[in-house]
Amino acid sequence: MHRKKLRNIFVLVLCIVLFGVDSANSVKAVDAAPTAHNPPLVEHIFFHPLIAYPQRAFIGDRQSREMFDWFVTVPEFKRILQSLYDHQYVLVHLEDVYEFKTVNGKKRAVRRNFPLPEGKKPLVISIDDPNYYTYMRKYGTVDKLRLNHEGTIVSESHDLKGNVVLSKDLDIVPILDRFVEQQPDFSYQGAKGTLALTGFEGILGWRTQSTSPTWSRERVEARKVVKRLKETGWRFASHSYGHRHHLKMDLDRLKRDERKWKREVSTLIGDTSIYIYPFGEGYKLDDERLMWLEQQGYTVFSHVGNVTYEQRLENKIVQDRRHIDGITLSQQRDMFLDLFDGKEVIDVDGRFPIDAIRKTKKACP
Repeated sequence: MHRKKLRNIFVLVLCIVLFGVDSANSVKAVDAAPTAHNPPLVEHIFFHPLIAYPQRAFIGDRQSREMFDWFVTVPEFKRILQSLYDHQYVLVHLEDVYEFKTVNGKKRAVRRNFPLPEGKKPLVISIDDPNYYTYMRKYGTVDKLRLNHEGTIVSESHDLKGNVVLSKDLDIVPILDRFVEQQPDFSYQGAKGTLALTGFEGILGWRTQSTSPTWSRERVEARKVVKRLKETGWRFASHSYGHRHHLKMDLDRLKRDERKWKREVSTLIGDTSIYIYPFGEGYKLDDERLMWLEQQGYTVFSHVGNVTYEQRLENKIVQDRRHIDGITLSQQRDMFLDLFDGKEVIDVDGRFPIDAIRKTKKACP
């Protein structure tokens, strides 16, 4: 009981500190009145894999801080989904929204005319790093995505007792699948989300990288999951192969990284025109590295920001994605009130588990 009282006092103080300073962090979002000739900007938000087991994630070490800042828990994701639905957002794919037309001999990105019901607003959801890296598994995410005996996408993980768990309720993909099944008007023509994949530790939890001793078998299983994801409204994007800081990579290193991604990831998921920068770091428009990526077939380049932003150019689209994570919920409430209220979403019980698993090993970087 003494530990529980101390924990409650700590949580109360933290909430006062975090939620009492909203106005200082507030930034006015893009607010252009939509018309037939000025359609609403497409909201693009992103998550990392969900924290399925908070007792593993929030144990007080350095990596716990990273998990607190950059991830959300299962209850938080579900509350956010419901709020997005209540705010009249509808899931779309980027290819539903944009197309390239040749005007006066030049290719230009333009908005498609696609029929959403009156009052509805287009929304893209992407998930960064659904590779389920080793450190993620150690700190509370699921292990992988797989097919169950019914051919449905589920997550596989190990519970706190070490038992294998197949679930439709612990990761973004199966949770969103079920939400759209229950609320079909939340999706335009069956659209779900975009999975932004690296390759250095396989994809979707399957260790398909060339250095894996089981890569051949893992690739067979990964292809089954990819096929089903595509059939059920999911899309894929490149998040680079090695998840490096792109501003620190010269062109030669970028080329090596892209060749690895094409060889080990694209051969599993197919081609994609979407490039989602690691760490949200993107190139300037006149950068030779960006020009080279365009030559590889990429036409959409996504950075990270707090407000809606897009720039439609002759042969590409540059946009910001809004990050949804612990920082959003605990420090940036006012910036995201058009989507949800962080006070109502934050999972206090999950983020401050009384029965956290204490570890003695050094945290993963």
